[in-house]
Amino acid sequence: MLKVKSKSKKRVGRGYGSGKGGHTSGRGQKGQKARTSVGILFEGVKVRKSLLNRLPFKRGKDKFKAKQKPLIVNLDALNILASGSKASIETLVKAGIVNRADAMAYGVKILGNGKLEKKLTVLLPTSKSAAVKIAKAGGKVE
Repeated sequence: MLKVKSKSKKRVGRGYGSGKGGHTSGRGQKGQKARTSVGILFEGVKVRKSLLNRLPFKRGKDKFKAKQKPLIVNLDALNILASGSKASIETLVKAGIVNRADAMAYGVKILGNGKLEKKLTVLLPTSKSAAVKIAKAGGKVE
């Protein structure tokens, strides 16, 4: 059986032996782009402000870190817990509803999506609609 070897791609900027043109090797003649790669942030001779100058200043350690919002748990997820129990971060972690590391780092908030069928005491921040539904089910928010 005959093996067909795939042709390797031409390497630009490696002289005559590269198989791509002669001394310019496909980069045109002279100029900045012919000699080496141009930096990502290079914008040439601009009269207006460059991109970096247009971005707002952000100082300090958390330069590019956005503030993380709390983890969201809907009411229907709390139906896993036993009736009459207290809903805290620890009980949610034990039930497997939230991840321990994330819950400790960012906190947990209960939202009123779904229907709660058990009487629970919630020890976490809740939305207004969630608080109403918890009270309707016979539980309370602390």
